[in-house]
Amino acid sequence: PRQTRPTESMPKKRRANGRNKPSGARGHVKRVFCESSGALVPKDKAVKRFIVRNMVESAAIRDLQEACAYETYTLPKMYRKVHYSISAAIHSKVVRVRSREARRIREPPRRAPRKQEK
Repeated sequence: PRQTRPTESMPKKRRANGRNKPSGARGHVKRVFCESSGALVPKDKAVKRFIVRNMVESAAIRDLQEACAYETYTLPKMYRKVHYSISAAIHSKVVRVRSREARRIREPPRRAPRKQEK
């Protein structure tokens, strides 16, 4: 069998091996459930998204505002942090596969400008 010299090492695909731990950190990280597959994923490896949605669907908002006794009543929102495993995030198009050069870019992509409300 061929023996490898200590100077040779395996190539690294990602800077932190797909984790968000400090470089010198050791040990385990608590696991979270994936939103779509139910897999247990290390919290620092999971794809995290913060979802803010209206509690009332858009079709019923106007009806509620007309029936409301208060003039300036703001409808409550639902705030939820969801975690995805990498494979589930790629499958459900939460994140995309990037080229080797694009993987080095660590800044988040530009966000689309929000619509102005009336």
